[in-house]
Amino acid sequence: MQSILPLRRVAAALLVLALLATASGCVYRITVQQGNYLDKRSTDQLTTGMTKVQVRYLLGTPMVPSIFDNDRWDYLYYLKIGRQSPIQRQLTVFFKDDKVNKIDRHGQDSSTPDVPEGRVAAPAL
Repeated sequence: MQSILPLRRVAAALLVLALLATASGCVYRITVQQGNYLDKRSTDQLTTGMTKVQVRYLLGTPMVPSIFDNDRWDYLYYLKIGRQSPIQRQLTVFFKDDKVNKIDRHGQDSSTPDVPEGRVAAPAL
């Protein structure tokens, strides 16, 4: 009878460890959204010659203002939904005489997929 008791404790401990191991795969992962949401429709409307006011109306204020160069605005966007791989976008707008001189989409082209429908809506300001 005494030899069965330690065996039951070991079996109970193994059962608890097995339950904890299976439960760890069910952990909820929050959606992380940071930066300016750059939707393709808005970025396609961006053209050279637009003023800073027009760019700010179209894309919003850049999240990270450039301290050293007032004629460069960087728009960054990061979205991670659950365990999916993150979506990152970067857009840089260069100004000359307060008008858009150059737009750098950082490798994004017409084949770059848009953000999935599960994205979080940007908060209203």
